[in-house]
Amino acid sequence: MTETSARRVALAALKTWRKKGKFADTVISHLLSTAALESADRAFAVELFYGILRNLTLLDFWIRELRSARVEVDLRDLLRLGLYQLFLAKTPEHAAVNETVAVAAKQKRAIVNGILRSAARQRQKLREKAYSQPLDVRFSHPKFLIDRWTDQFGEKATEDLCEWNNLPPPIYARINQLKVDRKKFLERYPDAFSVPDVSNFVELPSPAEALNQGDCYVQDLSTAIACEWLQPKPAEKILEACAAPGGKTGYLAEMMKNNGLIVACDRDPERLKTLEENLRRLGVAIAKIVCHDWTQDQIPNAIRSEAPFDRILIDAPCSNTGVMRRRVDVRWRLRPSDFARMRVRQIEIVSRVLPLLKQNGTLVYSTCSLEREENEEVVWRLAETMSILRLEEERRSMPFREYFDGAFAARFRRRA
Repeated sequence: MTETSARRVALAALKTWRKKGKFADTVISHLLSTAALESADRAFAVELFYGILRNLTLLDFWIRELRSARVEVDLRDLLRLGLYQLFLAKTPEHAAVNETVAVAAKQKRAIVNGILRSAARQRQKLREKAYSQPLDVRFSHPKFLIDRWTDQFGEKATEDLCEWNNLPPPIYARINQLKVDRKKFLERYPDAFSVPDVSNFVELPSPAEALNQGDCYVQDLSTAIACEWLQPKPAEKILEACAAPGGKTGYLAEMMKNNGLIVACDRDPERLKTLEENLRRLGVAIAKIVCHDWTQDQIPNAIRSEAPFDRILIDAPCSNTGVMRRRVDVRWRLRPSDFARMRVRQIEIVSRVLPLLKQNGTLVYSTCSLEREENEEVVWRLAETMSILRLEEERRSMPFREYFDGAFAARFRRRA
């Protein structure tokens, strides 16, 4: 297949994402599942689609510089596709222009060709103009996010965070030691290489075979923090309140040596199917999977009958602002009111789960958010309103400092 086919997929993905409001990974996965593309072309389609989403505001700034007249949405998508290749990808100029023109409808080809060739001639000037723009344009983040991060973290940290969010992420995988030890894994998959100071994770550019064999699970280093703070032991009973898609469940089972019980819950039946399949592939034998929404009053007997639990992990639904480099369209979905709304839901989940924890039991609350409302403010509220909880430790990781995804975790002990 040619790169033109990859461009058509990327263009179709952009249009679908814009019109239907579906998650970016869902959109591109569906289109690739129906496209007869070689692996290199599939990767190129993903790079184009995600790269455009990461740089929407910047690309639209360049479009305004190149054309003062109104630009209708389908033409804008074509120009985004071409300008991304010209300015931000490693695509040769002739291919960026000619192949983008080739995927345009006939009536749009002349204008696309003219604008892209003009952009190529003005490349240095347009880049210099972009460098002088504010952060929300240069790094394509909503201005309200830039403003709140600047207030919380300062200007330099905000710029570093935005730059981090626009980097394509490496693929990290946790070695599944229920099936294979680290030495054998590295022998079996020679393209894997170790991550400094983290013995059970590797960077694995092509994980498909290892995933299919259940020898690893693709997850960021940050996901290990909550599991390790929970400190599960063999033969214990663990409740994982928001478990799908199963990366933390698999790690907990490994830490427990597949001995004990993990009640793994999620409210989405489709995500539970993914959880079940992932755990089967990983060889997890101690999970009891239950569909439950913790904002509902009635707790199913399938959960209540196993209480009290030795330890509970609540990896709460959140805004995902710590994982923006992986979830590329999160920035375009968020609204200023979302953080306070999420906090209410997060506190509600903890309040429903807490009675299921035994005395002196451990509860870990975690998110992949950087926002104070969803992290420290939740902890403060819990400390104020739930006297039976004693805070032992809390930590927030900033991506550009720790060099892994942003996350927050707090460990509590239930008083006797």
